[in-house]
Amino acid sequence: MKVKLEEVERYERPMKMRLAFRFGVITVTEGVQAVIRVRISFADGRTSRGVAAEALAAKWFEKDPRFTDAQNLDQLRQSLAIAIDHYEAHGLDTPFGLFAGTYLAQQARCAALGLNPLVASYGPALLDRAILDAVGKTTGQSFAEMISTNLPGIHATELTPDIDDRELSPFLAKLKPAPSIDLRHTVGLLDPLTAADRRPQERVNDGLPETLEEVVSHYRGHYYKLKVSGDIAADLDRLARIAAVLDGGLPDYRATLDGNEQYDDVEGIVELWRKVDETPALARLARSMLFIEQPIKRSVALSRSVRPLAKMRPVIIDESDGELSSFPAALALGYAGVSSKNCKGFYKSILNALRVAKLGAGHFMSAEDLTTLPGVSLQQDLALVSLLGMTHVERNAHHFVDGMSFASEAEQRAFTAAHPDLYEMKDGKPARLRAPGGKIALGSLGVPGFAVGAKMDFTAMRTMAEATA
Repeated sequence: MKVKLEEVERYERPMKMRLAFRFGVITVTEGVQAVIRVRISFADGRTSRGVAAEALAAKWFEKDPRFTDAQNLDQLRQSLAIAIDHYEAHGLDTPFGLFAGTYLAQQARCAALGLNPLVASYGPALLDRAILDAVGKTTGQSFAEMISTNLPGIHATELTPDIDDRELSPFLAKLKPAPSIDLRHTVGLLDPLTAADRRPQERVNDGLPETLEEVVSHYRGHYYKLKVSGDIAADLDRLARIAAVLDGGLPDYRATLDGNEQYDDVEGIVELWRKVDETPALARLARSMLFIEQPIKRSVALSRSVRPLAKMRPVIIDESDGELSSFPAALALGYAGVSSKNCKGFYKSILNALRVAKLGAGHFMSAEDLTTLPGVSLQQDLALVSLLGMTHVERNAHHFVDGMSFASEAEQRAFTAAHPDLYEMKDGKPARLRAPGGKIALGSLGVPGFAVGAKMDFTAMRTMAEATA
């Protein structure tokens, strides 16, 4: 099936955090979501519309302190504008062909403007989702159906010389959507852990949990993602306090450790983990640790071996996963896995999932988050990672943002009606994510298109600001 990108409407909407979220070098108290609506045409003249949404995030795609947060957001707008130009000029092609056929030009144009590969991937990532959403709405097929039958036309190219076309169809055909997925709760660097950490005058008192103790009691989830700062003494102290809460509140749990590029080299994170292993108060937490995520700065992460750390715990790349070739490069250095994030592109996730399947035991893909707000962004990410076989996913917007409070009431009601297993509205509160027992139900995502069964309220959004040089 071949399509042509005819038009892209670009919107933004601001959102306020209910709790400050500290990760890496930034503390987030508010943000902006990018929303696009595309119009595509088919070879027979039919047209269709599709949507996608993603956070415009500062200090994750580009962490260079020389850029302001506002400049970071503008870089992402630039990436989207460049991708639109490339896709529209490319003409008629398969959905995957639009991505693969413009990939090198997108990377080259962005590099010429000083935009790194992660930033360069942002624009195509949004377009690819919206285009496939439009295709599914016309064909009546869900995301899972389109991928398992390879409707997008995914195939081996010079971009992925380690992948053979003969491997793709059998791999895709075996993919089945899961009925649910476990939520992995993020513990940010500023998060209060106990009641003593949250003074009465600081409390939000909106009915949602505010401390880690309250999160454990409220959701009863089994998976937790713990942020570290790069300061070994401070990280050890914080991990001990987190362990006390998890050990005391749960009969069983699993955790992951996220370095967010805070360590300069592998020696630093090896020292941290050695001390974790040696600390009696951290014994249960250490046993629960599934993997360590991107602890080393991306400037050196793919040039030095991580095998000393990998002998202790599996290590994955996240921010270093800027290009289609990044995961194979990481494997040669001792990394065991790679993250899936829709902001990096769902075709990349699918291709990396095939690579993991070929590698077999000891290699994996993890489902990570970038303030994936409820609604379109959340649903398209959940549909992807659950189809690829991941059983738990980092989610943080359910905790740091008050549900769909950033959307109009009409949109909130529409999404709650279309996806009642995902959201609930009660007591005059915004539509909020349902996660009883730490599980997210996914049944309502099997709708025509890319996991979106309700209409967005574009009248309540503002037109996206123009990207500047």
